[in-house]
Amino acid sequence: MKRALIIAYYWPPAGGPGVQRWLYFVKYLRDFGVEPVVYIPENPTYPIIDEGMLEKVPDVEIIKKPIREPYKIAKILSRKKTKQISRGIISEKDPSSLERMMLYVRGNYFIPDARVGWVKPSIAFLQKYISENKINCLITTGPPHSMHLIGLGLKKLSGISWIADFRDPWTSIHYHNAMRLTKASAAKHKKLEQEVLQEADHIIVTSRSTKKEFSAITDKPITVITNGYEIGETIVPKPDTKFTLSHIGSLLSDRNPEVLWEVLETLCNEQADFRKQLVISLTGVVSEEVMDSIRKHGLGDNLRYNGYVSHSEAKQLQHNTQLLLLLEMDKEETKAIIPGKLFEYLVSGRPILAIGPQGSDIEAILAETGSGTFFSPSEKEALQNQLVEYYKAYQGGTLNVDPTGIERYSRKALTGKLSEVIHAL
Repeated sequence: MKRALIIAYYWPPAGGPGVQRWLYFVKYLRDFGVEPVVYIPENPTYPIIDEGMLEKVPDVEIIKKPIREPYKIAKILSRKKTKQISRGIISEKDPSSLERMMLYVRGNYFIPDARVGWVKPSIAFLQKYISENKINCLITTGPPHSMHLIGLGLKKLSGISWIADFRDPWTSIHYHNAMRLTKASAAKHKKLEQEVLQEADHIIVTSRSTKKEFSAITDKPITVITNGYEIGETIVPKPDTKFTLSHIGSLLSDRNPEVLWEVLETLCNEQADFRKQLVISLTGVVSEEVMDSIRKHGLGDNLRYNGYVSHSEAKQLQHNTQLLLLLEMDKEETKAIIPGKLFEYLVSGRPILAIGPQGSDIEAILAETGSGTFFSPSEKEALQNQLVEYYKAYQGGTLNVDPTGIERYSRKALTGKLSEVIHAL
């Protein structure tokens, strides 16, 4: 059985989607002839904590070493802004002077990210560990992309086979330019990205668009392994009686679907019954701008805000709702983003209404599986017509979908694909 050392920053009790990908890969790797060993920080600064995730950690070897992070110091200045920036939640709209300063420091003094201080001590420790423990391959997962610099250093020192997993792009991520980078800092990011892509033996990405982008930089093999959903979980739906449109996860100003609120306002004004039945259910971190936008369109009485809930509670809400909302920024660089929640949305069996940039990888998955509809913000009339159809189906008790081919997105099937990459090294 091959032994794979996985270097990750996010691990339970961290909450949010970043932790789930490798938690479940680790759970299933033994089924495919790979023994995982996980290396994580001993004292990380996680912006979201979900204690329930600890129950899902399999019985594997986990190595921990201390990490020094500037976010601990930055909290003294602004707890809220520090938490947002550490999660990659960076607004490009009217940042305060404190936020501009924090972004400048983050972008120019900590390259590629604020966890870069963990790189050198990790390389020193892991070089010895690898030589003494018969590790066959190394896997790094980012963001934070400083994890890849640990892999780069170990590759140069030991020649170990190395897989670099990119859950998100690096220099083309939508908030990269918001970090107020100097020309020298931007060039350093590019140089490090290129070096990682050229030195890794195999690269894994989560979308076809990112594969296309990276293929222009490196000739190393690149495999698309998306995020996925967990099999074998029994969730009994408790269907909402109202026409509930639910968004699960962070919804910040840059992803505010103004066109959706406009359409819902029109339908409420045209049909009194629609207004009575409509519920806009938001779960997770939601910006005040989004809240204000909903109220501005006369939908305040239709809003149900649940705040942050555990992962298990979020999945129950997904199964209960009438319609699931998937919302992305209308930008060229967000075409490659496939939120992890999409795959849990798929298995919920509820219709998905997605709004985002034309040509998004999300649109392709919805079309392949027959699980929902996709619109760009410019398609207002088509969006309105679709919502009318969904509402009619809700009234008739027929608002359902029967997705096809989603088995390929189960976490166990995706781990099988990952194991093929590992065994081929």
